[in-house]
Amino acid sequence: MIKFGFKIKTRGGTVVDNLMIAARDRDDAERKVTQIYHHCEILDCHEVQPQVNEETLDLERAINLINRESDQGPPAKD
Repeated sequence: MIKFGFKIKTRGGTVVDNLMIAARDRDDAERKVTQIYHHCEILDCHEVQPQVNEETLDLERAINLINRESDQGPPAKD
């Protein structure tokens, strides 16, 4: 699923900015918005790119961490 950011104007005239909708494509996202906000006007729509967090643990780092722990063996018993 892709996230889309919307700026809409409700039928009451209120502007809603940064409305996030997850959908398969833009048409599906717009359909969902109009189901939630009947008779709204879509002012802007853009695809939201996922933010990459440097602290995210990727698969290779996870495997390396597990291997390091395996090499050390079990903790010594007193």
